[in-house]
Amino acid sequence: MLPAIIDTHCHLTHQRFHGDLDAVVNRAKEAGLTRVVTIGTSIADAEHGLKLAEHHPGYVFNSVGLDPFACHEVGDHFPQELAKLDALLAGKRFCALGEIGLEYHHTLLPHDVQQRHFETQLDLAVRHDLPVIIHSRDAHPDVLTILRRNPQNRGVIHSFTGTPDDARAFLDLGWHLSFNGMVTFKANDVLREAAKIVPNDRLLVETDAPFLAPMPHRGKRCEPGYVAHSLELIAELRGQRVEDVAAWTTRNATNLFRLPAALPTTG
Repeated sequence: MLPAIIDTHCHLTHQRFHGDLDAVVNRAKEAGLTRVVTIGTSIADAEHGLKLAEHHPGYVFNSVGLDPFACHEVGDHFPQELAKLDALLAGKRFCALGEIGLEYHHTLLPHDVQQRHFETQLDLAVRHDLPVIIHSRDAHPDVLTILRRNPQNRGVIHSFTGTPDDARAFLDLGWHLSFNGMVTFKANDVLREAAKIVPNDRLLVETDAPFLAPMPHRGKRCEPGYVAHSLELIAELRGQRVEDVAAWTTRNATNLFRLPAALPTTG
């Protein structure tokens, strides 16, 4: 078993977990995970996530944001959803605002509208003093432009998929980078090069479960416990001990999201 690990980005509210979530959480614990962050991509999703956290206290933690897909769905009602998000954050039950950002791979809202929604939520994160979890798909240049305009924000580029140059640009702005199962895919040599250059204190690991299961589970439903496969490969790429990468990524996640200490395990 690896040392303590945190899956910093999963979607435990997804319907693919509805039948066996407790078993999934138990397997995550057996794999060495001491905490997981489940991501609320809409108001309803986040409210569901809070119920999961109540069922798994001290183990499941929550974020909330209006991701590009949720923004597309609410359309002209974005201001009303933003007000709901503001009110939900006031309860101080979330460790981060997100995921939010830009999605250019799929046809959603026009890019300029996405950018306004993104920046508005960055302002909200500052008001609530929360780190931000950013979704950036085929949109790194515009995300970087917006982050340069908003140097007061901090957080992580989740499911990072860029080049080493992209990585350096985000790192220069002070952001963390999080890697998931995609780093294990055979065709992703450029992504593996990027994983090598991230400083120890800016590196995070995640699964994005139920999506993007790492090798050797590719094509299956992903689970938080699978994060160990990505972490082991990242350590190998960087020429570091697995134990050290586990310790650094756990410390980074704990500090960034201000997570409480892990609960003691019981035999």
